[in-house]
Amino acid sequence: MDLATRRRRAALFVFFLIPGLSMSSWVTRTPDVRDQLGASTAQMGLILFGLSVGSMIGILCSGALVARYGTRPVMGVGTVLVVLSVVVIGVGALTTSPWGVAAGLLLFGAGMGGGEVAINIDGAEVEQITGRTVLPTLHGFYSLGTVVGAGVGILCTALAFPVQWHLAAVAVLTAALFGHAFRSVPSGVGRTRGTQGGPADGGAAADTQVWKDRWLLLVGGIILAMALAEGAANDWLPLLMVDGHAMAPALGSAVYTGFAAAMTLGRFVGGFFIGRLGRKPVVRASAVSATIGIALVVFSDSSALAGAAVLFWGLGASLGFPVALSAAGDSGPNATARVSLVAMIGYVAFLVGPPSLGFLGDHYGLRSAMIVVLAFTTAAIFLAPAVGRRADQVTPAAPTTSAVEEPVKEC
Repeated sequence: MDLATRRRRAALFVFFLIPGLSMSSWVTRTPDVRDQLGASTAQMGLILFGLSVGSMIGILCSGALVARYGTRPVMGVGTVLVVLSVVVIGVGALTTSPWGVAAGLLLFGAGMGGGEVAINIDGAEVEQITGRTVLPTLHGFYSLGTVVGAGVGILCTALAFPVQWHLAAVAVLTAALFGHAFRSVPSGVGRTRGTQGGPADGGAAADTQVWKDRWLLLVGGIILAMALAEGAANDWLPLLMVDGHAMAPALGSAVYTGFAAAMTLGRFVGGFFIGRLGRKPVVRASAVSATIGIALVVFSDSSALAGAAVLFWGLGASLGFPVALSAAGDSGPNATARVSLVAMIGYVAFLVGPPSLGFLGDHYGLRSAMIVVLAFTTAAIFLAPAVGRRADQVTPAAPTTSAVEEPVKEC
């Protein structure tokens, strides 16, 4: 691997670390923010809907933006929005404005939804260039960011440090990391259109073929289930432990840190097991682990057992998203379109998950609401064979993402 590729890969690690730091900084302070806003569980679900809407805006626009401008500007703008969102959330908490917090979450969702697709496309090309599994490790840095951010968040919670100043410090740190990493990202990756927007010849037909690929849609189903498992924990785990298992807020945040640590471990060691066992058994084992963990959290009345079960939940949720994205990228031609499609399917979980779980939690309790997540991870166990299909089994090998002709509808 040459120096430029190593720097590029390291920069992508940072681009995944930043949203992890930002997300966990927000998540660990949700009980404090809820108390400052005086919001009910259902109202928190509506506030979290801003994150869902922003995510869908970002994900729906990202494919077209990458095709026109390449991955570099899309991930750059997306990361700037993530940094800015942390500031807006802090201001919303300071002014006790639910709309301000929701607006900050919308910015975060738009930045992460759009930027993460571009980073994944860039990471998929690095995989092709190096011939090594890269995406699970990239997502591992997101999880590492959540662990670091959660640790700081727990400390700030225990010390009753003001939410707004905590989030302001996170914004300063992530802005500095962004400025350092952005220089190492090459231009032109994933760009398949001129700035006038003319699609490649035969683009509409190719786009139709991507949407008609049954196996690709099954891969999208895996991402949908595992993204819901991950997103449910990111959005609700501290409150689930506080309200559902009578834990203190600091302990609830500590349980979330355990989840994030398990996610990090799973993603960093995942490449080793994928290289030796293949994608299908790894994804199936991940879905089984997540299902066991969620079931214990839902049905066990022991807070200690529920807290420990979160580790199984985190390990299980760790690999579904990155492995399915990697499988989509080499499942046929038009790799950029394929990655964008399954990522978009996965982000449906972020659209419907927070408000739906909040609504169910308000009426039946958060523990009961998680049965929905349990049903999805159970389904993922049976969908796992979809990630075993590769492009060379059905079509000629796809070119690298920087040269792929990707027909995408305009945002």
